[in-house]
Amino acid sequence: MERVNEEEGFSTLLIKEGTSKYDDEGHSYNRDGPSSAAVSFMVVFSTIVAVCGSFALGTALGYSSPAETGILDDLGLTLAEYSFFGSVLTIGGMIGAVLSGRVADLFGRKYAMAISEMFCVIGWLGIVFAKDALWLDLGRFSVGCGVGLFSYVVPAYVAEITTKTVRGAFTSCGQLMIGCGKALTFAVGSLVNWRSLAVIGILPCLLQFLGLIFIPESPRWLAKTGRMKEFEAALQQLRGKHADISQEAADIKEYTEYLQKISDDGILSLFQRRYVHPLIVGVGLMVFEECIGLNAFTFYASTIFESAGFPSKVGTIAAAVVQIVMTAFGVMLIDKCGRRPLLQVSLAGAFLGCVCTGFSFFLQDLHSGKELVAILVLVGVLVFIASFELGMGGIPWIMISEIFSINIKGSAGGLVTLVSWFGGWIIAYVFTFLFEWSSAGTFFIFAGFCAAGALFVVKFVPETKGRSLEEIQESMMTML
Repeated sequence: MERVNEEEGFSTLLIKEGTSKYDDEGHSYNRDGPSSAAVSFMVVFSTIVAVCGSFALGTALGYSSPAETGILDDLGLTLAEYSFFGSVLTIGGMIGAVLSGRVADLFGRKYAMAISEMFCVIGWLGIVFAKDALWLDLGRFSVGCGVGLFSYVVPAYVAEITTKTVRGAFTSCGQLMIGCGKALTFAVGSLVNWRSLAVIGILPCLLQFLGLIFIPESPRWLAKTGRMKEFEAALQQLRGKHADISQEAADIKEYTEYLQKISDDGILSLFQRRYVHPLIVGVGLMVFEECIGLNAFTFYASTIFESAGFPSKVGTIAAAVVQIVMTAFGVMLIDKCGRRPLLQVSLAGAFLGCVCTGFSFFLQDLHSGKELVAILVLVGVLVFIASFELGMGGIPWIMISEIFSINIKGSAGGLVTLVSWFGGWIIAYVFTFLFEWSSAGTFFIFAGFCAAGALFVVKFVPETKGRSLEEIQESMMTML
């Protein structure tokens, strides 16, 4: 009863102050609170430094494809050994995901990124100097642990330092850099050998490591740990020397103190009633992000094109270009159109892409329209990738950095990141079996998940555009 009264008291206080009023759906309709500060140089610079980690993730994901021929020839690996080398990144990623929230909470966002970089650098060096499969696998595993940490810490840090008017665009830059990292690795990998490509993978890690020296820690993490002088100094540095941070600082401190009264961080805290809604949204978005077939379309793009009789090299290059263009387009739209509309459009487009791809293989099974099959597959794959990158590629990661309050962010962030990595591994593992069972049926199954995902967004996912993190989190604790 005491905790219920505390929650009701805090909600009433926010309403009186004009910082958070909600309609029946939990949308903020009173924005009489302080306006967001202009974007400062430090916010831009800090975001650039942080998303170097996303670029490092992209290089790790894109490495195995261009390096395959060279590694097989130089080290004499079997295809089974190389397949394990490719998949061990995901195993490391799952371990990094499990630890990501706790590491970020214990050491802070900056030091968590530094720890991630150390794992990545050690891993890349292991690959560079590898003489056999064991050292290759250990290096790849270490890189996986590093990028598993990155996948949560980077969006969490960017969301916590930016203002509500640009938070979506700045956070989604991470997804853009992942695409750029994959594309650049694929392009450079056709020009240099696999050891040189691994050396190139170290460069974004070193750039971020150097940049971390000059950027501030997350103010919200500093407030959570009770370091109030450092909190105010970091917030002032991010908002600008002459910016008035008094209202924003007061809101953050007040909400942090409220959270410390009602619960402690820990995995068991996630199962309190007040956190059911954000947990459903976070886990649900990650499940649908993977189950609509992302890793099937990206990891097995060459197989899909070749099975349909379309040149795989042309198809994969076209897919890489579309991926980067549509991700950049999504960055520009997210703070204008909002999260929910982009998610719905993204899932609808992904549905059409899956249906188109499935129908092309259905025609192939009927032995009709050979040229049409190749064209439909190209259209289907490109429509899926374009639609996915517009919304589902980055928005789930933005939302998990927004919806979890600071006291459960470590545990919840680690959980949903693990769900993402595990789901990606499952889809990548079962795709070849499904494709052999029924090439058309596989993509119709993915289309079914797209439709279910769209219904999930309509039912459960709130709009977070233009709202402070404290507004979002407080409203979600009272929506179920």
